[in-house]
Amino acid sequence: MSLPEEFSHGYDFDPKFSKSVAYFSMEFAIDQPLKTYSGGLGFLAGSHMRSAYEQRQNLIGIGILWKYGYYDQIRKGDQSMDVLFSEKKYSFLTDTRIKFNIEINGHPVAVKAFFLKPEVFGTVPMFFLSTDLPENDYLAQSTCHKLYDSDPSARVGQSILLGVGGATLLEKLGHKPEIYHLNEAHALPAAFHVYSKTRNVEDVKKRFVFTTHTPEEAGNEKHDINLLDRMGFFCNLPLKEVRKVTGIKDNTFNHSLGALRVSHIANGVSKLHGEVSRHMWEKYDDLCPIHHVTNAQNKKYWLEPDMEEALNKGDIKKIREIKRKRKIKLFEEVADQTGKLLDPDVLTVVWARRYAEYKRPDLITRDAARFHKLMRQTEHPIQIIWAGKPYPMDYNAIHTFNHLVRLSESYDNMAVVVGYELRLSRKLKYGSDVWLNNPRITREASGTSGMTAAMNGSVNISTDDGWMPEFAKDGINSFVLPAVDFKKPHHEQDLEDLNNLYDILEEKILPMYYNSPEKWDEITLNSMRDVVPYFDASRMVTEYYDGIYNFDEQQ
Repeated sequence: MSLPEEFSHGYDFDPKFSKSVAYFSMEFAIDQPLKTYSGGLGFLAGSHMRSAYEQRQNLIGIGILWKYGYYDQIRKGDQSMDVLFSEKKYSFLTDTRIKFNIEINGHPVAVKAFFLKPEVFGTVPMFFLSTDLPENDYLAQSTCHKLYDSDPSARVGQSILLGVGGATLLEKLGHKPEIYHLNEAHALPAAFHVYSKTRNVEDVKKRFVFTTHTPEEAGNEKHDINLLDRMGFFCNLPLKEVRKVTGIKDNTFNHSLGALRVSHIANGVSKLHGEVSRHMWEKYDDLCPIHHVTNAQNKKYWLEPDMEEALNKGDIKKIREIKRKRKIKLFEEVADQTGKLLDPDVLTVVWARRYAEYKRPDLITRDAARFHKLMRQTEHPIQIIWAGKPYPMDYNAIHTFNHLVRLSESYDNMAVVVGYELRLSRKLKYGSDVWLNNPRITREASGTSGMTAAMNGSVNISTDDGWMPEFAKDGINSFVLPAVDFKKPHHEQDLEDLNNLYDILEEKILPMYYNSPEKWDEITLNSMRDVVPYFDASRMVTEYYDGIYNFDEQQ
């Protein structure tokens, strides 16, 4: 059944994409004013919604309206990082007037749905669920307060809101999608809600697909099955039946494993991640097949039109001119935040993504003597900018952020900025010359920031992880660190990657940028040309229909 007219897509579906899909995600990065995201998962989901709209697909998005967003990243008086939770309000969302109850922890919780019209930001129809209603007590209201709440019970409640609330909303809309797409396992309760109606697990499997973003089993969310049962995660199904449906026999319920057993097809988010995922789960039986659809980003949103025009003409002089102007705009932001005046004629390296231990934000600084020499030398000057949000309760990551802030006090050509959201992300990609990405190999499922950086003339230097093996041609369109043995102890991997990173910077990138600008321009152009069309999300959303949503039709 189609959506009511007031919530329609506003276009005729492309026949290739006529199968109806509901896409569930805990976060969506649609546009800067809408603070319903934390990082990469949201950036990916936001691009999916935009490109699905551009391709005229029969897909809708379902998420949660986070009252306080993820958090606002600010500074304390001593310039170290602080976390601020401020209330968000949006005049551009429409009250659907749809309200219903779901059960969380044995209590009825009122849910209201808000609608994002396609014309507001150029997305498919999107619905956002809220429990911040006067008829709810404070505990129920707080279910939608903070994205990725640190309290385990709150996190479970949020999954129930997304999964059961989203599935119930579809029923209230009279919309019965042919495919339920779980972007990560957060919305898994939707599968138990659907199962509870028919008690037919094959019917559930026929309708559910699952995208996993986590490249190691330990990183997948787990909870005590009895806690989930009490909270209503399984929609009041008997635990014996839950165990039969999911094949989980012990008391530790792995959400991703459950999703792999109630879906008919799953996918990793890069070719390498697909391989890693199949290996990671191969010891388990009764799983659906795990394919891959490599992540991508929406070119229309991320690529500056004047930069695209210059690229299409092969006008490297114009690209250099645009890049310099964009660097000046970025450096105004840096100066405003840090009081540092960076030079638009100096090679600028940016590291910007979520602060996490495996992403190694401080790797380049770990050899203090070599870092000092790099930052002080004047023959081939360099500037480095860091940005990114740690998880607000990840005190180790916050410590790393603060360590870099302290270190930056010794260097006028080093800056650490706060507020890494969509607007700042664009500025950093427009204004950087080099995009630094150095996770430990196999730990980054895909990574997408380097895609949008490449679109805008920033050259990647990266470990060969995630999406990079499908894109990178070392020395031609990017620079790739030699692979290290990921089975070695972390400190050995880190040392090898650190030395290789310095060798590439000192022996290749810096001399080329200053002494062989024509060669640098060639790599920049190759990078920009090679990243599109494959890493534009129009390819990705097409592959989801071809290989995931229509998977059964190909068998």
